[in-house]
Amino acid sequence: MKVTFPLSLKVSLWLLANLALLAAAAGAFYVSQFGVGWKSLSQGALGERLQSIGDSIATDLHTEPESARPTILRSRTKKYGADFFLFTNTGTQVAGDPVELPAAVREELNPGQRPDSPGPRPPRARPPRGESAPDGRPPIAFEDRAPPDTRRKKEGPPPGGRPPPEARRSGGRFIVHSPSPAATWIGLRVPIPHQFDQPTAGTVIIRAPSVFAVGRLLHAGPWLAIGTGAFLLSVLFWLPLVSSITRALKRLSTATERIAEGQFETRVELSRRDELGVLGSSVNRMAERLDTLVNGQKRFLGDVAHELGSPIGRLQVATEILEARADPALRAHVADVREEVQQMAALVAELLTFTKTGMRARDAELAAVPLAPLVLDLLTREQATGRVTVAVAADISVRADPALLARALGNLVRNAVRYTDASHAIQLTAVRDHATVSVSVEDDGPGVPPEALARLGEPFYRPEIARTRETGGAGLGLAIVRSSVAACGGEVHFSNRTPRGFRVELRLAAA
Repeated sequence: MKVTFPLSLKVSLWLLANLALLAAAAGAFYVSQFGVGWKSLSQGALGERLQSIGDSIATDLHTEPESARPTILRSRTKKYGADFFLFTNTGTQVAGDPVELPAAVREELNPGQRPDSPGPRPPRARPPRGESAPDGRPPIAFEDRAPPDTRRKKEGPPPGGRPPPEARRSGGRFIVHSPSPAATWIGLRVPIPHQFDQPTAGTVIIRAPSVFAVGRLLHAGPWLAIGTGAFLLSVLFWLPLVSSITRALKRLSTATERIAEGQFETRVELSRRDELGVLGSSVNRMAERLDTLVNGQKRFLGDVAHELGSPIGRLQVATEILEARADPALRAHVADVREEVQQMAALVAELLTFTKTGMRARDAELAAVPLAPLVLDLLTREQATGRVTVAVAADISVRADPALLARALGNLVRNAVRYTDASHAIQLTAVRDHATVSVSVEDDGPGVPPEALARLGEPFYRPEIARTRETGGAGLGLAIVRSSVAACGGEVHFSNRTPRGFRVELRLAAA
């Protein structure tokens, strides 16, 4: 029987369902803490991890000159595998490669901006050297105005290398996913410092081209590694158990199939101490009991057939003498008695053959048997040379017991001749396929009912269509074929042909 849903697949699916349940529980916890959608990544601990990138960039912008801004962004691009851009909140790009922001990103960049709102505040104009300012302030001395880089160097970065707290306020974060081109846009609020003026409100725009890039930004690598490790550990933890169970079940299935085919000497290897081990022990006891019962039955049938042989032989001789000496008016009745005695003799002969075949199966000596000469000999013996078309190559040999194989093929040819008319064709062919040889006997006769195919080969079983006085037979012919082929280590398959006919295929090991 073919397994349509293996146990190993069922257990594996159960494991995957368990892991899926854990993943669903983790997802539900995440949604309860952070919400649903891309914007949830900007909340809580995940958002703080993103903002730490923005704070790091803000620190570099505060401590480095304006000319270093492209270098600052390129270093983050190389580190995180995503593109970094610097914009003012009014939409003006300050640093990074030129990029066209999607409309949704521009809306998030400055959601409160009005169409007539002013742009970034320009640096305050300063009067020429030595002149008074428009508001009446005293002029600035030359020595008090050091170059920008020199002044920044004198001031130096604040303690810890970070901008002052009021300059580090993020003012919110946002995450937008654009379908075309497919990318995730992340905005981190940072101040953009100026040389002689207050910082301008700005935003670092990050364009992540894939989910993996978003994972790198969120430092999700360790969590992914933990999840992958847990999955692999679960698989490796379950794999030995699943493999052990499936191997034991496969051994049990193979053993029971052999026992069902009549190989009662089959035993299951007992190496387990669980329920499967108990089942294997029960199968072994069942095979032992069946071996005893079936072989005992065969011995009994053989003994009975042997004891009946002598009296039936004497009856045959007596009926022949009686028929020769009987009154002409009684000869028809004597002929009927003689025919019945002959059928009894045929039945006893088949019983003897069946029991000998079954008892000899254990002691069969297999050897290389050329098929072509064996087939020619049995056709001559059965007087079926003119009825059977043979297609057997001279170089085909099988591994079998010659006497048992000849008996099996002889029974098949005899049945084909018996159940078909002289006008119907009978073919005996042999085909080699790698290590197997298929020997088939086909005819154009009436075939057998489809429901009877499964029972063909059982002792004393005959389809109703064959139960006629003319055809004879006791239902042991195909049983002898099956037992003979099984003793040679082969298999027998029965089937009907289309549109009509019957086919028997023997599969034997090639020699």
